Amino acid sequence: MEKIRRTTIKTLLSDPAPYIDTTVDVKGWVRTRRGNKHVQFLALNDGSTIKNLQVVLDLSKFNEEDLKPVTTGSSVHVQGRLVASQGKGQSVEVQADELEIYGTADPNTYPLQKKGHTLEFLREKAHLRPRTNTFGAVLRIRHALAYAIHKFFNDKGFYYFNTPLITASDCEGAGAQFQVTTLPLNELPLTDDGKIDYSADFFGKMASLTVSGQLEGELGATALGCIYTFGPTFRAENSNTPRHLSEFWMIEPEMAFYEIEDNMDLAEEFIKYCINYALEHCKDDIEFLAEHFDKELVERLRFVVDNDFVRLPYTEGIKILEQSGKKFEFPVYWGVDLASEHERYLVEEHFKRPVILTDYPKEIKAFYMKLNDDGKTVRAMDVLFPKIGEIIGGSQREENLVKLEERIAEQGLEGMDWYVDTRRFGTVPHSGFGLGFERLVLFVTGMQNIRDVIPFPRYPNNCEY
Repeated sequence: MEKIRRTTIKTLLSDPAPYIDTTVDVKGWVRTRRGNKHVQFLALNDGSTIKNLQVVLDLSKFNEEDLKPVTTGSSVHVQGRLVASQGKGQSVEVQADELEIYGTADPNTYPLQKKGHTLEFLREKAHLRPRTNTFGAVLRIRHALAYAIHKFFNDKGFYYFNTPLITASDCEGAGAQFQVTTLPLNELPLTDDGKIDYSADFFGKMASLTVSGQLEGELGATALGCIYTFGPTFRAENSNTPRHLSEFWMIEPEMAFYEIEDNMDLAEEFIKYCINYALEHCKDDIEFLAEHFDKELVERLRFVVDNDFVRLPYTEGIKILEQSGKKFEFPVYWGVDLASEHERYLVEEHFKRPVILTDYPKEIKAFYMKLNDDGKTVRAMDVLFPKIGEIIGGSQREENLVKLEERIAEQGLEGMDWYVDTRRFGTVPHSGFGLGFERLVLFVTGMQNIRDVIPFPRYPNNCEY
């Protein structure tokens, strides 16, 4: 073929004018093939957009026998003239002059044929599902949201701070961690009292994959002012729900000199920015997902962007729930850790706006949250969304050395001297929050299962690829 610079399908379809009546070079995978003994039509997709480019093969130019390998899933290289399309469904098409077949896909064995596939089936084919319209859309939106997150924090003067994936601390205190070891599992070294001798391990102590970068993030904030982390985290919970993964990504900003009100302002601005960015830059993909999976998706995204969030103390929220007259699956009382049904009632039925719930009982929140003057509640804040419940969790951190040490002792935590040093040496009011990235992608795409918004999901009994 003549050497011509390749043009993406997105470029040709979004701004075809400069290319009309010129020879273009396109490459991609065949979505469908149809036609008759005179002409064949290929729907070509290269991943740059959810839309396909129609390629017209005039059989006076091509040998039909040579075209037999061109089936759904095959990859091809096409050169031809871009013209205005006379048919329905596309504005332009390529009248092919030359065709090169890169790779074939046997229709008898290729799993992704034109017929529709269930999401459950596609989870079993996670290595191929990005080629489908649905997962192409999800993954492009995921990329756009990741870019928006970095852009938001960079533009506000935050520093991207890398926290360790292997750690000896358990930020959440729940113990649901994946252990990291080089010890021989079939012949573990033991101490005299019969316990595992971790001094013989690679790090000389027990180590695990991180559940959160928050504690280390606080160290960065007390040096750089405002930082954010964005990386993978791991939870070894045996949870087979549509909202849980064993490996997921977290965004965790930490800000020196921020109090709880500043924290809430930032969280609301941040999440509105991300959703608005997706609405502006992923219009085609969002509209496709809305049409096929969630008719109310765009309206719900606009609902979040266009409304101020309600700010409500936990105690008042409990009163609203108790007086609602609604029969919840889980009972409501002061001190309960609210379930998703409670959170969604406040957002979807009572206020009809996103809600930031604050001042939770200290017993149901982490040790590092700042104790309020009442001695019973802490300066926590959870951002609650429609359909999903909690999407952000955060707090003002306890900067008082004595109070923090008391909370650490209450929970029997060890090895926290390095963390407590931030309160010994130049302590300041500071705050932060965490956003599970997949929860955000789940909300923006309208998908129903969190396993469908990450390329290769990890959950109990599943660690393929």
